[in-house]
Amino acid sequence: MKIQLIIIIALINMFLPKEVVLAQAPVSRVVPETTFDLQGHRGCRGLYPENTIAGFIEAVKLGVRTLEMDVVVSKDGKLVVSHEPWMSGEICTTPQGDSIQAGEDSIKYNLFKMNYEEIRKFDCGLKPHPRFPHQKKIKAEKPLLEEVINRVEQFVLWNKLKSVKYSIEIKSTPDADNYYQPEPQVFVDKVLELIQEKNINRRVIIQSFDLRVLQILHQKDPTIKIAFLVENEKGIAWNLEQLNFIPTIYSPDQIAVNPEMISYAHLQGIKVIPWTVNDSVEMQRLFKMGIDGLITDYPDRAFLVFPFLKNKIN
Repeated sequence: MKIQLIIIIALINMFLPKEVVLAQAPVSRVVPETTFDLQGHRGCRGLYPENTIAGFIEAVKLGVRTLEMDVVVSKDGKLVVSHEPWMSGEICTTPQGDSIQAGEDSIKYNLFKMNYEEIRKFDCGLKPHPRFPHQKKIKAEKPLLEEVINRVEQFVLWNKLKSVKYSIEIKSTPDADNYYQPEPQVFVDKVLELIQEKNINRRVIIQSFDLRVLQILHQKDPTIKIAFLVENEKGIAWNLEQLNFIPTIYSPDQIAVNPEMISYAHLQGIKVIPWTVNDSVEMQRLFKMGIDGLITDYPDRAFLVFPFLKNKIN
């Protein structure tokens, strides 16, 4: 009977998609539950509108322990959770419900030129997302970073969950100072002030592609965990030389990850956490290669691969 059961299971798996079969099987690498960092990209972008309170809460419900998000600055100096420093026509509509035309969003709706009371009137949750067709559609505004932290902390407390971490990307580029964002010193000070006010310093990772931001952060507070985001092909050695200090995390595009990169990073005590890994098969491949975490739009898929990571609600 046991042999027959094995044969039946094998036959079933033959006809299942490869990704499903692999996702059903637990990975073989043994990793302590507390060390592998599964990060919900912009909350859980594949399932809920990005960078919204509802999306972050849903990610926590799924079991995510690190919420990844982006932050920009409004005209009146508020820290707003948004990937672009403008109202993206791909995901947002005007207060009147009209579409935002491609090409005018980054000029007409520059968040650094808009007060937050104006920003919050736009909807960024109801418009269907062309790249995430299964995303739940809900009315949602761009929230303040302070609001996100307050709501998440409250949810975690009420549901008796383990504390979550926040991986906050400072959206800054050298050519956009005083147009899309304040100068790095001002930007960094605003973020540090808020996380200190919320007393979450030990549970925060600050990430950025902008070397200036990371260098200022490191000078101001060497205890802050820093993730160095990278999207070039120049290699880890060259990139770290430009940064000129050892970050907590090296965060490259998933396609750039290889065993040599991971070994180089680990020899210096740096964790490797790539972005944005949405394929279950790729999650397993990178995990077996030795990554220390990953950033994904689909935490639900990740928990099929890594069920031991779930931060379950009681």
